[in-house]
Amino acid sequence: MPATRRDHKVLFTPGPTEVDPEILREMARPVIGHRGVEMQQLIKDLTPRLRPLFGTRAHDIFLTTCSATGLWEAALRNCVARRVLVPVCGAFSERFYEVALACGLEADPLHVESGRAVQAQGIADMLATGRYDAVALVHNETATGVTNSLSEIAEAVRRQGDVVFLVDAVSSLGGIPVEVDRNGIDVCLASVQKCLALPPGFSICAVSQRALERSARRVGKGYYLDFVRLKSFFDRNLPMATPSVSHLFALRAQMKRIEAEGLEARYARHRVLADLARAWASARFALFAEDKARSNTVTCVANTRAIDVARFIQELAARGFAISNGYGRLKEATFRLGHMGDHTADGLRELLGAMDAILSEVFA
Repeated sequence: MPATRRDHKVLFTPGPTEVDPEILREMARPVIGHRGVEMQQLIKDLTPRLRPLFGTRAHDIFLTTCSATGLWEAALRNCVARRVLVPVCGAFSERFYEVALACGLEADPLHVESGRAVQAQGIADMLATGRYDAVALVHNETATGVTNSLSEIAEAVRRQGDVVFLVDAVSSLGGIPVEVDRNGIDVCLASVQKCLALPPGFSICAVSQRALERSARRVGKGYYLDFVRLKSFFDRNLPMATPSVSHLFALRAQMKRIEAEGLEARYARHRVLADLARAWASARFALFAEDKARSNTVTCVANTRAIDVARFIQELAARGFAISNGYGRLKEATFRLGHMGDHTADGLRELLGAMDAILSEVFA
């Protein structure tokens, strides 16, 4: 959607992102009961639409009323029996590791310098010790604008037959190909407020048969996000507990829009947006992420001019736009542009023009 002036700030943050008015209207539909035929029909319609998005033919699809943080816990509690390896290349992958510890699991981080991608060989070397039965990877690190190579890391995991592959695709699903089946991903999870461009508060995941078999043997995995229990309901096209019905309506509408655009065209549009953002950042500042691992959904700009990032964001807000400062330790050293979901090249150019005006008028 073009970033025209409206009665709200147009969100170019790395999530949540801008929501089309058509989708907001879907959220206002009258609520239906979650144990009736209408709900069964809604879920029965959604499930086959979501499988191509994940790139899977056979994985179970679960729809959950929680943020993706809940699905981090679900993936870990259901699938880790011995020890999980968590590559850490930014604030969100670091939090994935912290969640593993908070769940009482044995876990080790594999630290990578911020701005650099996780290397498959490093994972292979650690898995060769035989200590791990799971790898938990953030595909697209939202804090640094780095996309890790799923295909290369998947190959390293595949060589260890008893290791399950858990992937956070929060800021990639719908904007960057994930290919669950091709990459042997056992649990792929995402929230809807990023590339799917819905309001926050809902998440989806694809779960393999192997992950379900792990879950069946696990104790102390909780109730709300027990994969086996979830499957017993979704097999009947029913939610396990009371869902956000409004999100289900909006998700169905958005999936129809994605199908009309076509996934390959959607991925190509995200590449165009990323190229625009990267060209702007390179000419005026610098890019934080290393060259071969730069994200097509989030651009992390290195604040080489040492501008007051908070002031920059405030000035943009006055012009009707929202971007994000750096995350965690990178708060003042970077700022981030989210160019995902339903944004267009024209809309992004409008944002970039506003940022140029601020740089010349306020930070000259």
